[in-house]
Amino acid sequence: MHRRGVLALAAALGAGALAGCHGPADRLRVGSQKGGTKALMLASDALAGAPYAVEWSEFPAAQNLLEAISSGAVDVGLVGDGPFAFAWQAGQPILAVAARRVVDRPKETLAILVPGASPARTLADLAGRRLATTRGSIGHYLALRALHQAGLSADAVHFVFLSPSDAAAALRSGAVAAWATWTPYTVLALADGARVLVDGHDLMVTTGFDVANRQAVADKRATLTDFLQRESRAQQWALSHREAYAQVLARETGMPLAITRVVAERNAFQAAPLDKALIAAQQQVVDTYAWGKALVPHRTVAEAFQPLI
Repeated sequence: MHRRGVLALAAALGAGALAGCHGPADRLRVGSQKGGTKALMLASDALAGAPYAVEWSEFPAAQNLLEAISSGAVDVGLVGDGPFAFAWQAGQPILAVAARRVVDRPKETLAILVPGASPARTLADLAGRRLATTRGSIGHYLALRALHQAGLSADAVHFVFLSPSDAAAALRSGAVAAWATWTPYTVLALADGARVLVDGHDLMVTTGFDVANRQAVADKRATLTDFLQRESRAQQWALSHREAYAQVLARETGMPLAITRVVAERNAFQAAPLDKALIAAQQQVVDTYAWGKALVPHRTVAEAFQPLI
């Protein structure tokens, strides 16, 4: 399974059907990255007694989820700060309505990976070579942060923007020298023989945001608030029920239980205050993308946030 694991996972991700663009106020359309919100809410039974129905859509990466939120096909979903900043500066009609963080985030959660036999030992060893990631993803942000911190230029490597499944295949075949990615893909790739070249653990403090379509915030405010509160309780539940979470995660994703146990540990999010200090810290994300010429900032960071809890 390890040799085909990432490809099989990503193929399953593409099968998630989007809900329709319009619906009653007693229905909430929630997007989930595989191994994310849906498995957590099912495992914890956090939606028991909810006075509304939840319709799930699943995505391989935050970029795809954010596009669905922007289009109105999805009301809300959890993404990383890098993808959110990228989408906000692209002009998407979205708002961050809650914040999540992993306390004492384990290593190898976010990483730049190389094949096990690669001669590369530092980021500088990748100079002039191809590095795969998903455009606007947390992996893209990690790669730019790592280059900046290493004193290298943003064009020291040749970025190749691919979906997670294509990036996994490219790394395995040698079409790219490295892959900047996140959990669960780091877990699968490491099990398949890749190794960590750069760990994001000491490079950045990542924050997750529940991001909602602007119209959904106006039309479904009470429903969104209730869902976010239930999500917070589910995340707290998962901290002391990781085995139960991992079991559901395995069932939902098709990943082996040994893999989902690691994913459950690394993605142990908790609610974080969406306060002025956290919002101000997001300017670094925008500045990093701008340094890498990945975007041209034209929206004020503070206007991207409207806390509901």
